[in-house]
Amino acid sequence: MTSAPAPVVDALTVQVLDFPTDAPEADGTASWDSTTMVLVQADSGTASGLGWTYGAAGAASVVHDLLADCVVGRSAWDVPAANEAMTRALRNAGRPGIGGYALSAVDVALWDLKARLLQLPLADVLGRARRSVPVYGSGGFTSYDDARTEGQLRAWTEDRRIPRVKIKIGEGWGSEERRDLARVELARKTVGPDVELYVDANGGYGVTQAIRLGRALVREHDVRWFEEPCSSDDLPGLARIRDALDTEVAAGEYGFTLPYFDAMAPAVDCLQADATRCGGLTVWLRAAAVAQAHGLQLSGHCAPHVHAHAACAVPNLRHLEWFHDHVRIEARLFEGHLDPTGGEIRPGESGAPGLGLTPRHDVLERHRRPGT
Repeated sequence: MTSAPAPVVDALTVQVLDFPTDAPEADGTASWDSTTMVLVQADSGTASGLGWTYGAAGAASVVHDLLADCVVGRSAWDVPAANEAMTRALRNAGRPGIGGYALSAVDVALWDLKARLLQLPLADVLGRARRSVPVYGSGGFTSYDDARTEGQLRAWTEDRRIPRVKIKIGEGWGSEERRDLARVELARKTVGPDVELYVDANGGYGVTQAIRLGRALVREHDVRWFEEPCSSDDLPGLARIRDALDTEVAAGEYGFTLPYFDAMAPAVDCLQADATRCGGLTVWLRAAAVAQAHGLQLSGHCAPHVHAHAACAVPNLRHLEWFHDHVRIEARLFEGHLDPTGGEIRPGESGAPGLGLTPRHDVLERHRRPGT
């Protein structure tokens, strides 16, 4: 008895989409008024898979010029082999940085394609460790006034009943301490004492400054999670802050390789990883294993609809970031987006194959950058 030949990837296409924010957005070290999505489609016969990253439009050229030939004609079943081939193709161009963003988008598209060919939700293809995935509301940008911050927090905690939320601090590279403290005070008053309150400085503070402010945030406002209190490149600094504070220190969103995560793990309480940067779902799942080897949990950074199904396969998952900017884009662009009401999402519950998402082509065309 001979088995049917494996389906192959017939084509790989890429588009650049631009989405203006619904209000100016800023964190401790950057500001923006538009978000760029690089959207990849992988085809095999009549089936198509989608993957994406949020980053520079130049990632689309990397997909077209360096990665497509590694994937087209290859078995659609063998996603790890395609990931390895793409990694090798980026040797001279650079695997960290924009190369990692491009590779990640293709990897996600290949996993979505494989699950669609099998007519199964991706969570079931990967195998589940859990049926649902906790999320936390994330936004609270430093550019928001008090009314907008309060409204967003109430939408998460009252309308959606999400029991954990995060706001940005470290405004102006840590130069606006009084406003940072006032905004955290507002957040705590808005959400009440029973909601877990997180803060993210995006590396805007120095080490001693982060320790001093962190102690006040924990003592006065019961802050449970301090993300990137200093630069994530300063591993000794992260470890000093972690050891000094009675709250969890987290980092890892800028990791591109497994050695990065392995080196960071001893310096944090919870490891973060972003599948749209680190090498797609293939490498994100390996990062979860690195975290587990260090006795840590893994938290998925941003792009919740990329991570959701793979998160079901991770026994040491903490949660996913329900990031305002990306949730807004993914809900607008895709049918089948997930509902976080109650603080959890349930990937694959509908039975839809792959990531369970169908693009709205009118939205896609409206936001597609000309020439892509």
